Amino acid sequence: MSNLVEEINKRRTFAIISHPDAGKTTLTEKLLLYGGAINLAGSVKGKRTSKHAVSDWMEIEKQRGISVTSSVLQFKYNGYCINILDTPGHQDFSEDTYRTLMAADSAVMVIDGSKGVENQTIKLFKVCVMRHIPIITFINKMDRDSKNPFDLLEDIENVLGIHTCPMNWPIGSGKEFRGVYDRKTKSVLSFTANNGQKEVEKQVTDIHSENLEKLLGPYQYKDLMDDVELLDGAGDDFDLEAVRSGKLTPVFFGSALTNFGVEPFLEEFLNITTPPLPRETISGTVDPFSDDFSAFVFKIQANMNKAHRDRIAFMRICSGKFEKDMEVFHVQGNRKMRLSQPQQIMAQEREVIEEAYAGDIIGVFDPGVFSIGDTICTAKNKAQFKGIPTFAPEHFCRVRQKDTMKRKQFIKGTNQIAQEGAIQIFQEPEAGMEEVIVGVVGVLQFDVLKYRLENEYNVDIIMENLPFQFIRWIINDEIDIKSLNLASDTKIIQDLKGNYLLLFTSEWSISWALEHNKGLELQEFGNN
Repeated sequence: MSNLVEEINKRRTFAIISHPDAGKTTLTEKLLLYGGAINLAGSVKGKRTSKHAVSDWMEIEKQRGISVTSSVLQFKYNGYCINILDTPGHQDFSEDTYRTLMAADSAVMVIDGSKGVENQTIKLFKVCVMRHIPIITFINKMDRDSKNPFDLLEDIENVLGIHTCPMNWPIGSGKEFRGVYDRKTKSVLSFTANNGQKEVEKQVTDIHSENLEKLLGPYQYKDLMDDVELLDGAGDDFDLEAVRSGKLTPVFFGSALTNFGVEPFLEEFLNITTPPLPRETISGTVDPFSDDFSAFVFKIQANMNKAHRDRIAFMRICSGKFEKDMEVFHVQGNRKMRLSQPQQIMAQEREVIEEAYAGDIIGVFDPGVFSIGDTICTAKNKAQFKGIPTFAPEHFCRVRQKDTMKRKQFIKGTNQIAQEGAIQIFQEPEAGMEEVIVGVVGVLQFDVLKYRLENEYNVDIIMENLPFQFIRWIINDEIDIKSLNLASDTKIIQDLKGNYLLLFTSEWSISWALEHNKGLELQEFGNN
């Protein structure tokens, strides 16, 4: 086997998705513990320790205890090279999550055992289904009082419409949590809380052992035996093909906070998932094991290193091998270039690398030439990956700088943050850049914008909420914008590329515009 094939076969690239507060970032940290990437997991909510989650690196994330931007984390475990994409759970940052899922080969769905499937999980799950991404489920917080496990499985099947196959089974929950039964080995793994350290005391007992009833007590022993009989008789069988095509989700129970069940989950996850898969391009598919290098940009982040005022483009390598200083072709820019300072990222920590392979995520310095969705490849390859969709903003506000002397910083800051995809910027025709109209998918993005402009660009801003809820791009160029007959609550604006759009306060105003302007064509999404 060639070195290229061997290296690519070792790669596993997955995203972790969940509703906020289901324990996604905590699970990520525990996985990093096993890879030796960190020595002590930082609690996101812990107030007694100043240690924060490694993946939550932005200052605003540490203050609020939530993830607002996707993090990329790489570690090695048992011969595998694992790339984790830790996504924001909060719905106001879901667009970042959608883009990140484009770079993943599989997804881990974290569900809170006491709450079951929650709204944000449904949204993210639908994106996975749309892309046929294999989903592995981790039902978390079993050390707290939880729903009946059969009800949790039914919840997943009914709400998400996917079959479930429990790989292990919880014995009690909360104070009564005794451990899990591993269905493959037919043994019970006893639970011992250990304050989140890496080493877990493992006590494994065969299900047919005479000691088991004594260990669990008569009631929990009987419940376990009844559950096992029911599972073996009525549950879905494990079918690897169905998992890999996104029709069946293997389900694991555990507790990320106490570190229980995380390592068995990780080991089984690596067995279930595949190396990098072929990717669709405009003209066909790209084989990950091809000698030709190709990658696409799925995320851009400015000022990861405040001292250097830099901008990093995150690329998912789709085929071949990347080598430092190799010459590549930027398809959208139609130019050859060398990717300077390629880096392996660990949240905001980074290390310059010499090489990387299909499945890896690398960060490269971006002098302002890349956009989200861009393709980079070897010149002879010239593949072009399909674009990443943008979402229509639903909230709008007028933003201007307080100090007119800081116009330059204001323009630079708003433009750079817009290029990351976190916000969209519009202008009223013939207006200057001293004020802009900002559109976002979720209102918390406004807080992040204000925070980042103040802290990264030293610009104080004034924000004025606007009543608009709907945005439409005008797609026919021949329309005379000035002669449009529009309702009084409709505003004409332009995006940064000069395209004209309309902002509406209601669906009724959209209908009115179409009825009173013959030939007017509108669409919900702009063209990247």
